[in-house]
Amino acid sequence: MTPLAVADPGGLIQSVDWVAVAPPLIAALAALAVLVADLFLPEARKRLLGWLSTAGLLAALAALLPPVLGDTRSTFCFANGGCSYTADHFALAFQLLALGGALLTALLSLHTVEDEKLPGGEYWFLLLSSACGAALLPAARDLATLVIALEVATLPAFALVALRRDGRGAESALKFFLSSVTATAVMLLGVSFVYAAAGTIQLQGIADGLAQAPAQLKPLAEAGAVLTLVGFAFKTAAVPFHFWVPDTYVGAPLPVAGYLSVVGKAAGLAGLALVTTLAFRPYGHTWGLVLAVLAALTMTVGNAAALRQRADTPYGAVRLLAWSSVGQAGYLLVPLAAAGYADSAEPLGATVAYALIYGLVNLGAFGVVALVGGSGRLESFRGLAGRNHWAAFALAFFLLCLAGLPPGVVGLFGKVVVFRSAVDAGLGWLAVVMAVNVVIALAYYLKWTALLFAPSAEQVVAPRRVPAPLATALGLAASGAVVLSVAPQLVLQVVSGSLF
Repeated sequence: MTPLAVADPGGLIQSVDWVAVAPPLIAALAALAVLVADLFLPEARKRLLGWLSTAGLLAALAALLPPVLGDTRSTFCFANGGCSYTADHFALAFQLLALGGALLTALLSLHTVEDEKLPGGEYWFLLLSSACGAALLPAARDLATLVIALEVATLPAFALVALRRDGRGAESALKFFLSSVTATAVMLLGVSFVYAAAGTIQLQGIADGLAQAPAQLKPLAEAGAVLTLVGFAFKTAAVPFHFWVPDTYVGAPLPVAGYLSVVGKAAGLAGLALVTTLAFRPYGHTWGLVLAVLAALTMTVGNAAALRQRADTPYGAVRLLAWSSVGQAGYLLVPLAAAGYADSAEPLGATVAYALIYGLVNLGAFGVVALVGGSGRLESFRGLAGRNHWAAFALAFFLLCLAGLPPGVVGLFGKVVVFRSAVDAGLGWLAVVMAVNVVIALAYYLKWTALLFAPSAEQVVAPRRVPAPLATALGLAASGAVVLSVAPQLVLQVVSGSLF
């Protein structure tokens, strides 16, 4: 009889901490429930699938409360003490962003699915599946779980973009798919190099393995680290891996474009933060410099391209938000670069705080664009205050938050926190580049805001009835931004706390 390979096989059996894994698990179960319900519901009642999805995301958000109120929880652990899933402050903050962003997207989507005659069952299943992956990713603590979660978040997004049946959707989805698959292949090659050099896939174990790796394996480890960062840089839409963003956003349904700009970016940022600060910690100054250069390029290219958008260009509003999201990604990368120079995860709090602020107001801006509809030209927003003053004031407030101007105080505080992280890490040149880009961004944000209150040659007509779910989403986003502007400490306190 062949002896067992382990001395205590019973020790391999462990209980699962269901409270820790509840947020992504509930989203996955809701996706399966929607898929099954779609088979049995008659066509006239398919609208219920949207409400079922919204309820599932609310339940997933509610499941964040027990971990938030308690201590760090881990599950799927190994004999050496490492775990594959950890619900710490970092994971919970990004799970809040992913699931909260998916909930706002669901509210924005309820009328879009009907108006554009999108297949409801497929749409809601894909959205919930992607949200599940985005919620799982920040809690992953080994490369296998990290890559799987990233692909679960990304693969459904291809299909979501392609659901629009007007020709642009398929073309945009194809560009998104081909570029993403290439980035994933590069990342997997890098992961294999890292595993060969470190001898483990656990993030903490990789840091220890790279620090003790033989000299002949150092080039392999460095190449693996660079290739892994390239894959995550694509997911974050960092320059020069940003080329898919404008066409994808224009071709996708508007709520999906907003989802990609917030939740998709959050997933990439979470993965990038984990592999750099935990796994590649021994190479901090190297990847810190790389991320600093990427941050400077990303914010400069994004803001310069947004500044060039013309008011009479079709889909100009979506393209401006797309390029704006690229510029905002540059700001989000600054604290990650600072973490490399500081040799500490402390600057990551600035990224988390700014990501939460950006996600709230950016989805609100996409919601107003969906409300206005039409050709999506910036010119179509001229005189919006006369047609729908509530929508105009909401969009103006969202744009001022993105610009970092009062009364959007929370956006100003977010930028100050990011700026301070660069200065504290000794990255003065990056702080100067950021300051210049903030001024550049003011030009196009204020230009769009001025259009909202400019006199219009068109006769003022009564505003069309706003669908209740869309009004709810805009109300939640605007209320959240107002509350955070009055009490920014509610989100900025994550900067001073320990994330890991």
